[in-house]
Amino acid sequence: MKHVTIATRGSQLALWQAEHISALLRARRPGLEVELLKIKTTGDKILDVPLAKVGGKGLFVKEIEEALLDGRADLAVHSMKDVPTELPAELIVGVNPVREAATDSLLSVEFDGLDALPAGARVGTSSLRRQAQLLTLRPDLVIESLRGNLDTRVRKLLEGQFDAIVVATAGLNRLGLGAPKHEILGPPRFLPAVAQGALGIEYRRDRPEMAELLAFLNHAETSAQVAAERAFLTGLDGGCQVPIAAWSVLKGTELELTGFVAGVNGENPIRLSLSGRADDAWSLGARLAEQVLAAGGKAILDEVYARS
Repeated sequence: MKHVTIATRGSQLALWQAEHISALLRARRPGLEVELLKIKTTGDKILDVPLAKVGGKGLFVKEIEEALLDGRADLAVHSMKDVPTELPAELIVGVNPVREAATDSLLSVEFDGLDALPAGARVGTSSLRRQAQLLTLRPDLVIESLRGNLDTRVRKLLEGQFDAIVVATAGLNRLGLGAPKHEILGPPRFLPAVAQGALGIEYRRDRPEMAELLAFLNHAETSAQVAAERAFLTGLDGGCQVPIAAWSVLKGTELELTGFVAGVNGENPIRLSLSGRADDAWSLGARLAEQVLAAGGKAILDEVYARS
């Protein structure tokens, strides 16, 4: 194989991620030519509506997967938190490189962190998961919609449109972005999106040469975490636009998984944990989903879906 085409979104962060994988491939296979195919997805085109109101799954991957299916691209690099749990039958996300930070970050120009925000402070995010957890901790905050690429969101904060914004720490690290005040929002207080901070490499199942080329990039611990967290999301029939969070930690051969579900305004939060074998990660996530649904999660999610 002498040439590989990577399908990617055109945002700064997506391009960084694709270039990162390209560099690793070229270092491993000297002489390999890697080309990026930039694709605008539905999620990139609709910027004036919160994601939860756009509806559907795969808002940031559908058009990219079409490029894999029709042969325009050999592989795709995704943020795993954007990837639906159901893939086209012909495709597989077969590789998860080592995970970046899974936490969220609260950025502000003036205020040191979440507890320092004044009552009624305007916090920007379009994530129902972030909104639900913020309002669970600080019901007095005003949550305002914030869409756009990561650099755009940080710019809007610096321009004074918000008192604070909440974004993924991994993206800030990858692009070297920040603000005068920066607080990490992470476990146990604030749980991330399913597979947040993890990348996934997708390709056609009938391309064993791609699986062989990419195998060295797979990180076993990350893959186990991603499997458990995505199984939890699958069991809840959720997408990236619903107030569901999950976090897993590997302890030896055991994986501890914590799941969270709440109403969109932080009401009736449910948070449960379960441990199991790391090599049975998918089953662990599925079992935790059943427990959360039985504990009241089903009624919460039915209401969320009825609103959307």
